[in-house]
Amino acid sequence: MISPKTLRAIVLLALTPVFGCQMVRSSATVNVPTAEAPQDEALSKSVLNRLLADKKVDLTGITVVSNDGKVYLSGTVKSLDAREQALKIAWESPGVRSVVNGLEVQK
Repeated sequence: MISPKTLRAIVLLALTPVFGCQMVRSSATVNVPTAEAPQDEALSKSVLNRLLADKKVDLTGITVVSNDGKVYLSGTVKSLDAREQALKIAWESPGVRSVVNGLEVQK
């Protein structure tokens, strides 16, 4: 069973509009786990703690969910710099194999 937090993050990412991009069709499939594995929860917490510890920009409005080394970032940040910093931190976190950016810049 998918946790409500994981499902909410997946839905938010799916509904997040991406401006300045073109739609690309893909035959990729997503395997949804029946339960969030302990290593996924640990990875999510690790990335979130690294984001919260960053002193350069305010990254407190971010939700982090992970699945098999893939990290999903969602939420709102105050600037493009904050979004880039969040992506950099996520990518540099141990155990992260890919990052899905669902962050929106506050208008």
